[in-house]
Order: sequence, then structure tokens, then C-alpha cells
Amino acid sequence: MRSAFEQLVLPAECLLCHGLLPFDRSATLVCQVCRHRWRPVVPPWCARCGQPEPSFGLCRICHDWPGALHCARSAVWLDSAARSAVHALKYGGLPRIAGDLTAAMARVSLPNIAAATLVPIPLAARRLRARGYNQSEHLARRLAARWGCPVRELLMRTRDTATQTALTPASRLANVAGAFQVGNADAELPIPHSLLVLVDDVFTTGATLVAAARALQDAGARSIMAVTFGRAVIPDFT
Repeated sequence: MRSAFEQLVLPAECLLCHGLLPFDRSATLVCQVCRHRWRPVVPPWCARCGQPEPSFGLCRICHDWPGALHCARSAVWLDSAARSAVHALKYGGLPRIAGDLTAAMARVSLPNIAAATLVPIPLAARRLRARGYNQSEHLARRLAARWGCPVRELLMRTRDTATQTALTPASRLANVAGAFQVGNADAELPIPHSLLVLVDDVFTTGATLVAAARALQDAGARSIMAVTFGRAVIPDFT
């Protein structure tokens, strides 16, 4: 009764298009129409990194990834419709929208996911204080609830890094090189025997995931995958 009254007096609206949400979806932030505008990432793609690539030669994205990182997938293309949702999560102070994003991420097919442990990409301390939360942790915990997986915050930032937004692919790799290490309170997990899945909001060139996977590999991990909500439509390789 209370929920029905609140919906009558203060009807919920979609965060993206401002259309009214039906009562049975008033707890969400994104309407079905806007969700349908998110374009799923589908094959054909590189079997390892998930980026559409020619079927010959080395993949320009993942040919030099650490050996333990053997699979990365994204739910949707990061065009204008999906980017608005990511910005709301990262900069709009709306961690609750992670539930809408992980509804799309949960449809990504990863092998042996029932045996996996989800590992969110950590934020630097300064950004965590400014934002008040880590968006990747919210995604990981919402995704874990859907997949029935545990979440372990195994990684920590060893230093602050510049924002990746305006950097070239080479600069992105240099920017995050050595920026992670294993050492948080959850690090007692027997890493070499665990399937670890890195969770982040966006895949552009994969530099952040590669740096995080390298830290886990150096700590003994042998099987690492990654999943993100968005994937850059056309990575800048200039």
C-alpha cells in the first residue's frame, strides 16, 4: 500500500529518458525502452578479448596480454545510450543504477562462472573519497548476486593514476603499469587454484584490466577472465 501510494504521488521516472516507469518496475532507474537501446556486443569477435577483429593475424588488442588473462567480454557497446548510464554510475552519485547495468552484464556468457570469484577493479584512495563509493565494487556485488559467486577485493592501488579518458592506447598502458598489487584483507584466497573474474564498468583498450591481471598473475593466479558493462565502439589506436 505504501509503495502504491508513493508511486501515485511521486511516480518514478527513467533516469535516461524521463519517461514514467510502470509500478512493477518503479525500483529500477532505467526503463525497458532505454535498455533496448543498449546494443549488445555479439560475435564474431576475437575469442580472447571479445573485440570484433579480422579472422587472420594477431589481434591488435590482446596479442601481448599476460598469459593468465584468457577471456574478456562486455555486455553492450558504449554508444550514447549506454554512456549516459555509465556516467550516472561514475559521476552522478547513483550507485543504485548498478542493478540496471548488471542485468545486462549477467547475460554475458563466461565459461565455468559458477566456480569463479569476482574481483572488482579498485579506485585510488583520493577518487574513492571524492566519489564515496567504487562503481566497480557495486557492479561486482550486484553481479555476484545474480551469478551466485563470491566477491573478493583482492587488489589495491599502489599509486594514483591520471584519468584514462583522453589518453592514447600506449599512454593508457604506461599510465596504469604497476598501479595494482594483491594485498587487501581478502587476499588469503588461494589464488593459484581460483578462477578470478575482474569486474569493471568500461573496456576501451583493456589497459586497466591488463594491469590488474598482471598483478594477480604475479601473485600466482593462472586463470583470469574479465567482464565489463560497456565496450568502446571504436578504440583509438592512433
